[in-house]
This record gives sequence, structure tokens and C-alpha cells, in this order.
Amino acid sequence: MVKNLKPEDINVILATDCGSTTTKAVLIEKRDGEYRLIVRGEAPTTVEAPFEDVTMGVLNAVGEVEEISGRKLLDDDGRIISPANGTTGTDIYISTSSAGGGLQMMVAGVVRSMTAESAERAALGAGSIVMDVIASNDKRLPHEQIERIRLLRPDMILLSGGIDGGTTTHVVEIAELISAADPRPRLGSGYKLPVIYAGNVEARPAITEALADKTDLSIVDNLRPVLERENLLPAREKIHDLFMEHVMAQAPGYSRLMSWADAPIMPTPGAVGSIIKTIADLEGIEAVGVDIGGATTDVFSVFQGVFNRTVSANLGMSYSVSNVFAEAGVPNVMRWVPFDMDERDLRNRVKNKMIRPTTIPQSMQELVFEQAIAKEALRLAFIQHKSFATMLKGVQQQRTIADAFEQTTSGGTLVNMMTLNMLIGSGGVLSHAPRRNQAALMMIDAFQPEGITRLAVDSIFMMPQLGVLAEVHQAAATEVFNKDCLIHLGTCICPVGALKKGTGPVMNYSIDLPEGTQSGTLEYGQMKMFKLGMDEKTSLPHEVNAVFEPERNFDLGAGKGHKIETTISGGVVGIILDGRGRPFSPPKDNATRVAKLKEWMAELEVYPTEALAKLT
Repeated sequence: MVKNLKPEDINVILATDCGSTTTKAVLIEKRDGEYRLIVRGEAPTTVEAPFEDVTMGVLNAVGEVEEISGRKLLDDDGRIISPANGTTGTDIYISTSSAGGGLQMMVAGVVRSMTAESAERAALGAGSIVMDVIASNDKRLPHEQIERIRLLRPDMILLSGGIDGGTTTHVVEIAELISAADPRPRLGSGYKLPVIYAGNVEARPAITEALADKTDLSIVDNLRPVLERENLLPAREKIHDLFMEHVMAQAPGYSRLMSWADAPIMPTPGAVGSIIKTIADLEGIEAVGVDIGGATTDVFSVFQGVFNRTVSANLGMSYSVSNVFAEAGVPNVMRWVPFDMDERDLRNRVKNKMIRPTTIPQSMQELVFEQAIAKEALRLAFIQHKSFATMLKGVQQQRTIADAFEQTTSGGTLVNMMTLNMLIGSGGVLSHAPRRNQAALMMIDAFQPEGITRLAVDSIFMMPQLGVLAEVHQAAATEVFNKDCLIHLGTCICPVGALKKGTGPVMNYSIDLPEGTQSGTLEYGQMKMFKLGMDEKTSLPHEVNAVFEPERNFDLGAGKGHKIETTISGGVVGIILDGRGRPFSPPKDNATRVAKLKEWMAELEVYPTEALAKLT
């Protein structure tokens, strides 16, 4: 335990997240037997010139927390006071960081769809940005691969390849490529580039000979000791260690920050993944989390106990908005817009957003259009995630060497929307939507949840701090996560199926709401919303009993036509019944599409009634 403190002795927690532009600080205290967020503060990050000392931004953010809370946290020399005593100091201080661009890695493996993909999973799960994947079968010539390594200048390289006892030729060839490239690290000129080898144990002597003199080589257990099993933990832990020892140590002011922290500093995305994995494991649920930013969209998932993370580096809401528009295409964006828009006007709006990335919508039309783009960014990022979060490639299949070297994507996805219990949204367009109902509809349209799924958003992007706290004090992290971090939106109930004629009943429902039982029939293509809010005493959603009877062509999770009796949770939006079927796409006929979009938006109270009526 940190500082040899027992969890029950920790009553005051100070946590920061040093982002690329903003440093955010939160103060958590134990009051009346429960851990709660007290205040948060923020300040510009100071990792770049003219300050070049990350601790200045941290002290400024902590100073704001100190001012708002009335708790003295800094002494006269600008150091964090610890331990807590009355209204002074904190018991522990912890931090995450993505300042300076976060942890940027390259991974290398023998077969792109097998060991290289396992290496990519290990790197992404540790919170890194994977800049490129080098593989023996990636169709690039050796000199092109060498040039690529030199050009990108990663913070670290993870090398894998071969099962234990298998052939060593290909993985040694890749090691020789890295040696020939002799890459210079992005930060700091006085140290060797960290390289982690997590491949065939038989190749260790040859790998050491190729890389030990030119790089800081670390050897850990094989990522794929046998074809049927992945062993990602040793590589992930070594990535964290080297991130602290090398990458963070080279960034301005980080050695000082590390001396303050009572637990290792974690990369921000790794910390977000940590809290989602912790919650999923503790509650025994399957979860998907998304963080949509200006330039990138991160998707996290836990299915069958397996954690996966992907980074869609070209999908975002400001700097990358043109990429979203280009990749989705005009028709896919416009299908979510309940009015006609000239294509030139449409393209100009996208370009304006790219030129002025920090602007926010000034009119209802702009807001609707931006949220339509957000739906497509989320949809595309999730498609990428599903293709990556797969069962192990090459397992239980008869494959020749020729098959293995083909660029194929075998292995089914782990993502199962029918068994998904919770969908969590984060990032400005979701967390700061003018109405929570807008965030709910964006997530439903983009992810198309099936069966019964809880919806939530991160209120103030506190997940990174809670992720690193989960490593130190799990109970405090989960309590604050559920009561202060998450805004519980409600529950979406969507029967899976379709009707050929396009009309008819989908499901009968009976919901025991506090004001009385609501029962009826949900028609195909219809959406309904019932208010069911939060319990003020517990700060958690109200729960009620419900009975759903899908028609014989529709499945709610128990099989086609099978009735489900269950308990469902409310939230600030409530209970949403989605009778549009799956897979779902708005009607192609323009007049019908506009009418249906307005009908759904009105039912879910997504926009003010008068403003929605005026949209043309």
C-alpha cells in the first residue's frame, strides 16, 4: 500500500491528470462514511516553452482546488502537504499524464494478424498511441521499414514473434532491421531507445546480440507462448515501468512530479482503461467506453473478461473533423440531419470547424449538424474497435505457412452488443451536450445497442484520475465513479429483428414506474421514453421491475419471442424503448427520413420543441 497506509486510513485524496493542453485536479474526501468528489480545478499544462516544467501547471490546478475547497494543500515552498491533518493537506497524491503527446510506440511482430496484433493489443492496453506496426508480411521492403522507424522516432518499441520453441529466423530479421535503423528517441538525446522483446524464448540470445549495444533492451515473457494463448501482462507492466523510467524522466519537470506522487504515474488512456476494467470486473458486467476528442477517438471494451482498447487517430470532432466527413461520406452524415442542407454549405461548415477547432455551435442547425458528425465518428471508431477486439487469430484452424503470411483477418470479434450491460460516453461532444438526451441519442444511433443496455456519460472527464486511484484504493475509486463521475442517463431497451412490411408490433411492455404501471405495445419504427430519475439519498438511479414480451421475430436477449422479466435502472433521461430494429438505418426517402427523425427527437425531448419545429 502507498506510504504503508491501509485503505481505511485514506480520507483525503488529491489527483491530477496532465493533459496535452489542460491539467485537471480533483479533491476526493471521505465524508459520512463514503468517498465523494469535493471540488475540481484546472490550469494550462506547462510542459512546453516558455515554462518547460509540468509541475507549474500541476501547482496552478491544485491552487485552484485549494482556493475553492478552503483546504490548504500547498506549503510556502509550493510543495504538496501530506499527510492530511484537519483542513490541511492530503493523505495521498496521484497523477496521470498524456502531456507531450502521451506515450508513442511502434510495435513489431512476425505475422501481422497474429503476433504483431498481440503486441499491438499489449501496447494499446498500456495506454500508448501505436504509431505503426512493422511485420514480416506487411508488404514493405526492408529499407522502407528502416526509413519508417527512423522517421517516426517512437518513445519505445515492442518486438514480438514466434511461439516458444518455434522458428527464430523472422523475429531476428526484424531485430536486425531495428538495429540498422538505429532510431533516436523523441525525448532526450542522452539515452538509448527502450526496446521490449516479448517473443520466442529460443531467439533471446540472437535478439540480445542484435540490439543490446544500440538500444536499452528489456526481455519479458512471450506474448504468444503457444498459439492458443495470449500473455499480455508482463509486456504491459514493462511498458509502464519504462514509461516512468525513460519517457517521463526526459520530459521537463516530470522527475520532480514523480517524486511527489505516491503511486506510479500512468498514461491517461491506460488509466481510463483501468477504471473501466475495474468496474466491469467488480460488477461482473460487459462494458464499452468511448472518449471522443478533437483529434482522436479511443474505444475501450471488456467482453468475456478480456479488455481491449483501440485508438482511431484520424477520427475526432475538430482537428480530424474533415477525416470523419471524408471517411463517412456525405449521405451517411446527412441521414442524421432532420432538414435539407446544400452540399457546399455542408462542406464549408466542416472546413470552418477544422480551421477554428475550439469553436462551439452557435445555432440549432450547427448543433444538429455537429452531433450528426459525432454519430459517424463514433460509429466508424467502433467498427475499427470490433475488428481489433477479436478472438485469437490462427487458433483451431488448419493453417499452412502460406496462409499465415496472407493479410487475412481471421478470428471473430469479442464484441457482443446483446450481452453488453453498460455503454459509457466521454469527451466534449457527449459530456457537454446541452441536453443529456442528446448524448443518449448520439450513443444509441452510433453504437446501436441491442437488448437491455445502461447508458452513462463521464460528467467532467474524471476517469483518468479514478483509474490510477483504482490501483491504490479500489473501493474509493468505484464509489466516486458511480456517484460523482458517471451521469447515469438511463436504460435503452431494443429488440433485435426486422419486419419485411415495415409496420406492426415489436414488443409488449409493462414497467412499474413510481407513479404507476405503464404498459402498452411498441410499434416497429417507434421510440418511446418514460421518465425514471435518480435517488437523491444514494445518488444512484431508481430501479423498477419491468416485463418485456417481444414478438416472435424479435429477440431481447432470451431468444426470439421469449419474455423477459427484469429490473431496469433510470437516470437523468429515463427509460428508452427503441423499436427501430437492428441493424438500423434511417429511411432513405428524404421526406420520410426527416419526418421520422423529428418524431424520434421530439419523443426523446432531444431539442426544444419550438426549435425542432423550425428546423428546415
